[in-house]
Amino acid sequence: MVNARYAALQVLERCRKDGAWVSAVLDSVIRKNELSHRDAALVSALCLGVLQNSSYFDFLISAYSSTRAEKLEKIVLDILRLGVCQLLLMDRIPQRAAVNETVALCDLARMSRAKALVNAVLRRVAEHLTDLPEVPEKGSTAYLATRYSHPLWLSERLCAEQGYEFTEAFFNANNHTPPLTIQINTQRVSEQEYLCALDNKGIRYTCPPWPAHCVAIEGCPVTLLPGYDEGLFYVQDRAARMAVDLMGLREGMRVLDACASPGGKSFAAALNMNGKGQILSCDIHEKKLSLIQSGARRLGIDCIQTRCRDARHADDSEKNAYDAVIADVPCSGLGVMAKKPEIRGKKAEELRSLPGIQLQILDALSSCVKPGGILLYSTCTILPDENEGVVRSFLDNHPDFHLCAFSIGEKSVPAGYYTFYPHVDGTDGFFAAKLIKDIS
Repeated sequence: MVNARYAALQVLERCRKDGAWVSAVLDSVIRKNELSHRDAALVSALCLGVLQNSSYFDFLISAYSSTRAEKLEKIVLDILRLGVCQLLLMDRIPQRAAVNETVALCDLARMSRAKALVNAVLRRVAEHLTDLPEVPEKGSTAYLATRYSHPLWLSERLCAEQGYEFTEAFFNANNHTPPLTIQINTQRVSEQEYLCALDNKGIRYTCPPWPAHCVAIEGCPVTLLPGYDEGLFYVQDRAARMAVDLMGLREGMRVLDACASPGGKSFAAALNMNGKGQILSCDIHEKKLSLIQSGARRLGIDCIQTRCRDARHADDSEKNAYDAVIADVPCSGLGVMAKKPEIRGKKAEELRSLPGIQLQILDALSSCVKPGGILLYSTCTILPDENEGVVRSFLDNHPDFHLCAFSIGEKSVPAGYYTFYPHVDGTDGFFAAKLIKDIS
């Protein structure tokens, strides 16, 4: 039987070698090793903790080792990071157990020769938990990048655009895994009925002020929530659901969700339309359409059809065909680093082509919107050149569209676009713009 710490080491190794998403590898390792709920939770916490704090952990490891972290064998560094994670972030684990169990990983990983090093470094960290060395140059962009394990280029950019305190608060929020947020399927169960089901299971939750019918779950895997198989809910961040809500969809509308996988916005649109209307959910990858189809079946939504298509190219037959179009475009993903810490490895130059692609998608989809219809542009990033910049360029090219004011809870958004931030709104980092096509 594989223990939780060794399972976490396997996940980190696979992510490092294969460049795989941690969520996918976690699910695979947990299922393969038939881990208990408790062990699965520990594996998830360990892996996310390491990936969210790797630069800071490496700074501490270098401070207490004769060999700098970047010079260590990769598997040894993974083991050390797991040990530091337990010591710094998991106060329910006794220090002695954290050190000894991590040292034991060296044998399991066939790295017995590293046991003395791992033991010495972790014992020194444990001894100095109340007086750990300070990351140098506090107040600088380099300090933020190391202390919060974010790329230096992003630290420099956000400090220039938003200021030091804003950037530190944003980075800090990204190092705390957010609760699981679910949207209640009000076509099958009332909110009160579902909350009673959670109460009966003893599951801790809160109900955020917006959007309606959203629940934030604490400490329970999605598949163990009541009503999963019955389709009583689906997983979606609050900001993503709010983006669909602000469109003001009505029964009988014809909607195109152009970049739909895994389907959350299509499901939200269907619920907002009470299942009455037509939704075409598209994705450029054929295999991803099955996720939308299976999700719709589980939720009992029958107004969604799927099609494989490239959102950069519109068909003449779709001209002025839709009351509303959702363009949740491919983006840098810098708003979801808390859930997908691997995104921190992206380099600035990798992102330069994105605004051009995003604008190309908007340009193509604009022809699909009926006069008087709605075009939602959204991303899960916080970079202005992928957000406001794209919207401004689009409006320059399409004078027949204009931004439309909306509200988020009790907050009025007269500009017609809004960036959600985790430390401000308690959501993913997310951008939404509501555009209306002129009638005349």
